[in-house]
Amino acid sequence: MAATFSAHTVIGIREDLSDVIYDISPQDTPIMSSIGKSKATSVYHEWQTDSLAASTTANALVEGADATDATVSPTTRIGNYTQIVGKTIRVSGTLEAVDKAGRKSEKAYQMAKAAAEMKRDIETIITANQGQSAGNATTARTMGSLLSYIKTNSSVNGTSVTGVDPTTIGVSTRTDGTTRTFTEDLLKEVIQEVFVSGGTPTLAVMRPALKQKVSGFQGNSAYRVNTDNSVGNVTVVAGADLYQSDFGILSLIPDRFLRSSDREVLILDPEFAALAYLRPFATKDLAINGDSERSQLIAELTLEVRNEAAHGIVADLNTN
Repeated sequence: MAATFSAHTVIGIREDLSDVIYDISPQDTPIMSSIGKSKATSVYHEWQTDSLAASTTANALVEGADATDATVSPTTRIGNYTQIVGKTIRVSGTLEAVDKAGRKSEKAYQMAKAAAEMKRDIETIITANQGQSAGNATTARTMGSLLSYIKTNSSVNGTSVTGVDPTTIGVSTRTDGTTRTFTEDLLKEVIQEVFVSGGTPTLAVMRPALKQKVSGFQGNSAYRVNTDNSVGNVTVVAGADLYQSDFGILSLIPDRFLRSSDREVLILDPEFAALAYLRPFATKDLAINGDSERSQLIAELTLEVRNEAAHGIVADLNTN
């Protein structure tokens, strides 16, 4: 019996390579995408904060009394250093010329990847436990992160921080304490502190495991069931995206780029934070060295925490 000529022995079958590149690496940067954008004009970017005098019942004047001298307080000057972030790619002339699956230009594809990676890096930097530094000729400047700025409304091991020294804002990193179980009472405590300070927070940002913890709080503990009788579908709703506090509604945002230790929940008012760019994202073509092309994507920016008392932090948490 003659053998059947089959694909096992034939020569010339074309390679079957999909023209799609699948990448599920997270690219969402919720804090960076939520806060504002402003411009820096120097490597040390500054802004001012102020506050009203405490209200009092002693504000009563006798008829005909002479006016007394007022006690006037100056504004407080706060600043942060810019940090240079960048990515460099290098592609050979041959690689750029050959026919590739999933992309026409390797250089363009690698630059797009670099841009996404830099955004992830910036989200990680602004949520890290990092203080600002002026740097020097051999050490890079660094911006102070949110953790180095949020001092006033801070629940640490169940104790609120009081008597904040303005000179430490943005400079000193926070000292991690022994972790405790994340409870709804801790969240409510800090939201209340922010409100009393004058803030109106709208975001509660946390690692995914703590987000699941929030979904189990008392207000969400009874799983809700949605039933679509028209098609017979039943959905068990076990998560929560919004938290209705006594002082407003907060969006509950999971952020993959917060510190991996699941230690804190950031209570934020996006109107009082921004990224100030000394140099916005830009692509530089570097000098050609041989048969390759080099390009650098670079930006210089800093975190502008316009008033740290508009925010809060529930610190030293675990997911137990």
